[in-house]
Amino acid sequence: MTRKPTEVVKDAVEAATAKVTDALTPDVPGSPGSAPAPLEEPTTPHDPLPAKAEQGAPETRTPTGAETGAPAEAMGQQGAFLTTSQGARLTDTDHSLKAGPRGPILMQDHHFREKITHFDHERIPERVVHARGAGAHGVFTGYGTAEGVTRAGFLAKGKETPVFVRFSTVLGSRGSADTVRDTRGFATKFYTDEGTFDLVANNIPVFFIQDAIKFPDIIHAGKPHPDREIPQAQSAHDTFWDFVSLHTEAQHHTIWNMSDRGIPRSYRTMEGFGVHTFRLVNAAGETSLVKFHWKPKLGVHSLDWEEAQIAAGVDPDYHRRDLYDAIESGAFPEWELGIQVFPDTPEETFAGIDLLDPTKIVPEELAAVQPIGKLVLNRTPRNFFAETEQVAFHLGHLPPGIDVTNDPLLQGRLFSYVDTQLTRLGGPNYPQIPINRPHAPVNDMLRDGFHQHAVHAGVAPYRPNSLDGGNPFPAGAEENAFVDVPVRVAEAPKVRANPVSFDDHYSQVRLFWLSMSPVEKEHIIRAYTFELGKCYEQAIKERQLRCLANVDPVLCEQVAVGLGLPVPEPTVPPADVTASPALSQIGREWPADGRIIGIVVDDGDLDGVDAVRRAVFGAGMVPLLIAAHGGMVGHMSVQRTFATARSIEFDALLLAAAPAPAPDALPARDAKAGAADTVTVDPRVALLVEEAWRHAKAIGAWGAGVTVLGQSGVAGTPGVVTAESGTEALAAVQRLLAAHRVWERFPATVA
Repeated sequence: MTRKPTEVVKDAVEAATAKVTDALTPDVPGSPGSAPAPLEEPTTPHDPLPAKAEQGAPETRTPTGAETGAPAEAMGQQGAFLTTSQGARLTDTDHSLKAGPRGPILMQDHHFREKITHFDHERIPERVVHARGAGAHGVFTGYGTAEGVTRAGFLAKGKETPVFVRFSTVLGSRGSADTVRDTRGFATKFYTDEGTFDLVANNIPVFFIQDAIKFPDIIHAGKPHPDREIPQAQSAHDTFWDFVSLHTEAQHHTIWNMSDRGIPRSYRTMEGFGVHTFRLVNAAGETSLVKFHWKPKLGVHSLDWEEAQIAAGVDPDYHRRDLYDAIESGAFPEWELGIQVFPDTPEETFAGIDLLDPTKIVPEELAAVQPIGKLVLNRTPRNFFAETEQVAFHLGHLPPGIDVTNDPLLQGRLFSYVDTQLTRLGGPNYPQIPINRPHAPVNDMLRDGFHQHAVHAGVAPYRPNSLDGGNPFPAGAEENAFVDVPVRVAEAPKVRANPVSFDDHYSQVRLFWLSMSPVEKEHIIRAYTFELGKCYEQAIKERQLRCLANVDPVLCEQVAVGLGLPVPEPTVPPADVTASPALSQIGREWPADGRIIGIVVDDGDLDGVDAVRRAVFGAGMVPLLIAAHGGMVGHMSVQRTFATARSIEFDALLLAAAPAPAPDALPARDAKAGAADTVTVDPRVALLVEEAWRHAKAIGAWGAGVTVLGQSGVAGTPGVVTAESGTEALAAVQRLLAAHRVWERFPATVA
């Protein structure tokens, strides 16, 4: 008896719901589908399977912002049978229509022509910058604490606003790796009921340039060399350092990039900055100048440089996977949105800092970041292309109560962001793509063009009109219209110039350097030495050393030693500045939510492993069992094998056993196996421990696992703990995780 399609879907849903590693603990994230795949090809027709539990989709709004009431599934594929794009059912999609089995394909094969034509046009131009990205849906909740400075409704106390966030790297192509040293984008689309607000932020609070007219220059310098199209997604090459050493306003952004900020641990542990100064307007019409900040709940953490390099090869999707696995496992990423508030004075400065200069920050010690709301990402995209790839941001998408300033970089971006979408997304109607549709009513009088989805009524798309009854009508202040702040524009001659206050290119670079902890300074020295060491031209290395001499003598000397070059004298005296402790990532403690704990196990020694797994889940973290083989150990599923695991996947390691070399620990089969015949522990387990130790990660062991620490030579070093039981070892490791890394394992040589 043939089952009904609804019964098949119901069974799939139940299977997806019941899909757990075992009966006692939750499943680990990473399942590709919403139901387990059967061994044989399914043949009973049924409707599409439901989305995975953590997946979301754009609301089913009309192109003009109206709610439809339709479920999100209404935008997906429908029915049980294969059809053409027009809904005609098809019997075969494996064979072209031919003149006999051995004959030529016939031109009349409409199905082949539709299928191959669509395939030939599947790709759209990738973004020139920020091409490599990952996105997620979420909700923003206002605290109400911003009501004194802005009338923006989405910031009201308890107000919930749906959002879509896209994280990205800047320089690399879509196919590049996540963990390259680069600036990260942090763009948030707030679907407010007063119009869409796009906060297009970066994980670095300053930019390379002060004026948008230089944007093609910095990007052309950072992109691969045009003759060979290498190196990909890197700044460690001649053209980048040629530009920044000549165009010294870039030095501030560059030192941030050379710091650990350039290689974030994850998007979840990444700060965000609006870069520019914006103008807020409150209900009384009073204005303030502000800078926007995103503060992650888990703190700001980074990868070790070697760890980032390994990840780029072993798992180029490292950050994307981390984001989606965290959401699937219920460890929803959270940030607080905060603002630094400054008086809106004619000079537009604060504490001597020009607020319109995008290469400058205002230290938090001078202007505290005031929390105004919380962002939680809780749904992954259902379709990466439809949502993450087609989402389009624009700094001019502003709700009432938020306005721009005369920052020359911001002013140029107001033009550029619209302009780039016209080619990438096929015309001016890109706001009608579902992920870009506003959640406020739209009556814009914009008509026609490529991909017009709205079916406009009326005959008079102009103002004034009488044929459509005068509709649409202008809104006044009482209707909460967006009103440009009537800022006085100074009467001045037309010039191509910057104000004198933009000329200081080194004092804040020195401020950043002096604010770093000793271990962070070591990493900055290493980064400059590596990047400049990859350059070919000696003159470029020497020129950048002259820039570093203007920042700090120790920094310059240490990099010069690594390059084998003389230490130049500064051309300007190093500035007298006060350090800003808020700029350092080290020295505080943070929650361990969503951290990944690798647990090395052996078939014959599972004492305490199940209790540890339960405790890891209970602490809001994710345990991954690492064994010699896949399948099961005892009643527990194995997530990684010695062949597939690398230490970069784990925030900490726990050793429950000392596994002997497995049958596949053969150098001919796995290069990580090394000299497996000369050791008593599988050499890939020893490599896991050695790498985790080099990357300053916490390591714990109990039982037979303690012997691995001795054989690896790490026993008794900082951050390596032993205990009588697995739960005790986990507790010690969890305390170490609060500081993210065990940096005291490697004492710094610079103060």
